[in-house]
Amino acid sequence: MHLLANLAAGPTTATWVFLVLALCLALGFEFVNGFHDTANAVATVIYTHSLKPLVAVVWSGLWNLIGVLTSSGAVAYGIVALLPVELVLNVGSASGFAMVFALLISAILWNVGTWYLGLPASSSHTLIGSILGVGIANSMLAGHAFGEGVNWGKAQEVGLALLVSPLLGFIGSGLLLLVLKILVRNPALFTEPEKDKAPPWWIRGVLIGTCTGVSFAHGSNDGQKGMGLIVLILVGILPGMYALKMDHSPERIHALVVEAQAARAVFEKKAGSATLEAGKASEELSAYIKPSGSLHDQTYAALAATSQAIETKMGSIKTFGELSEADRRVVRTNFYLVGTAIAKLEKGKKIADAEDAIVATTFRKQLDSVTKYIPGWVKCAVALALGLGTTVGWKRIVVTVGEKIGKAHLTYGQGACAELVAMCTILLADNLGLPVSTTHVLSSGIAGTMAANKSGLQTQTLRNILLAWVLTLPVCIFLGSLLFAFGNYVVLNVLGLK
Repeated sequence: MHLLANLAAGPTTATWVFLVLALCLALGFEFVNGFHDTANAVATVIYTHSLKPLVAVVWSGLWNLIGVLTSSGAVAYGIVALLPVELVLNVGSASGFAMVFALLISAILWNVGTWYLGLPASSSHTLIGSILGVGIANSMLAGHAFGEGVNWGKAQEVGLALLVSPLLGFIGSGLLLLVLKILVRNPALFTEPEKDKAPPWWIRGVLIGTCTGVSFAHGSNDGQKGMGLIVLILVGILPGMYALKMDHSPERIHALVVEAQAARAVFEKKAGSATLEAGKASEELSAYIKPSGSLHDQTYAALAATSQAIETKMGSIKTFGELSEADRRVVRTNFYLVGTAIAKLEKGKKIADAEDAIVATTFRKQLDSVTKYIPGWVKCAVALALGLGTTVGWKRIVVTVGEKIGKAHLTYGQGACAELVAMCTILLADNLGLPVSTTHVLSSGIAGTMAANKSGLQTQTLRNILLAWVLTLPVCIFLGSLLFAFGNYVVLNVLGLK
């Protein structure tokens, strides 16, 4: 029994069961994400009594929704870029589903555990660690070299963002507090919140404003982390509906054909006299876009051949609705292979001629616009899951942020500085397409203001947070590897799927 064949036969009961279960897991991850990261966004306004908890959570949820809805999707597909190429291309296979289930379950387990202990752990770290674990296990089960297929370059880029962003939070928040003390002489801004008493209206306005900014930034960055995975799930189970962005207009499809023609000419020129066996283009491009893949003249020949196939297929239609379900899957694969290969050429600056490079980049952007998209209902579902998670889990994180990082309680000014720097850091990462941890940026920002204020730091809390930070990646790599291997065994040997 072949899973892809079953799914291609139409949406059966088994198809819907797979779909509902996978979507519940993906949205469950975002729900748990709300325990940690969204709770940080409301921590200061709740702790300082600037807003009632229910009002703060609803307000934060609204701005998370706005952030999610206006997000570009770059972070979502930055996460997807960490996944093994063969599993992304065959996400509808049994191993593809084992991958999705393994990484989501391992991330949820670690997030719930650290939340229960009141530790501001990173949902970004958990998901990325789980993805790396799946990639490592996949290479071992396939008989490849250890870690082959894992995008270590992208992992290094993401890891650097996760490492640098807390430092920016710590240093930036501390410096901003010192500047604020010079510019604003009103002592009310630098006092601890009185029990059950709201601060002056102008302080409330500042804190509500920074809470709003962090909530929006969180939605635009953290909210994307599950989106790419949800789209992969939809493509694997319902390729006829989600393999391509179906509302592409005839004019845009025609523009894609024109760009394919121009790009093919560039690739043919670069290929020279290189030849490629019939039917080997996909194999050559799949090998090249792997982290260990190297560039050959045959790679350009494969790009030219696949671009020709895209040009021919797109030139015969006016809308994607004219394609059969099987054709949509093939077209998506071709788009993905060519787009990813061009992105790798761009990163390595392999196309020296400026005009040729512009042609290739324009073609890639056209391809990405068809495959790298997030349906509106997915954005709404993710935003709702984040908001619901916040309503359940905010209390533990608020107490940690307000009272357990510094030896003195959090002041109004410290909360505003930490949140303002967190907002700017997250939005910067969002524009760069990099996932960062709202938890780490904000908690390190609070620590930075405590250090700048000479309030002292609670070493036990910081040690626990640091321990969670250090352990998250190795633990989630182990969990992801173990669950992927177990899932593969179950679907292949127990369920008999392939």
